[in-house]
Amino acid sequence: MFKITDRKGFHITFENGWTVSVQFGPGNYGGNYDFWSSETPNILPPSPTAEIAAWDASGKWHEFEEGDTVAGYRTPAQVLEFTNMIAGK
Repeated sequence: MFKITDRKGFHITFENGWTVSVQFGPGNYGGNYDFWSSETPNILPPSPTAEIAAWDASGKWHEFEEGDTVAGYRTPAQVLEFTNMIAGK
């Protein structure tokens, strides 16, 4: 299942019950962290990096090596690798 989140990212929920979050808007740890436009507040420019996270159906969050539940400034290739790993759990 796909879900758009606050016009700045998306969630994908897989059949295994895990959800991946990919966020790339203002305030998220990615290329648009400091972005703000009063002229086009609902339109984001492309971002070279994004923030990622994941959790299971019970709400247990995936922990990254650093012990954090969110990882920032990930490239498209890193986002794909993470998404594939979570989908395969």
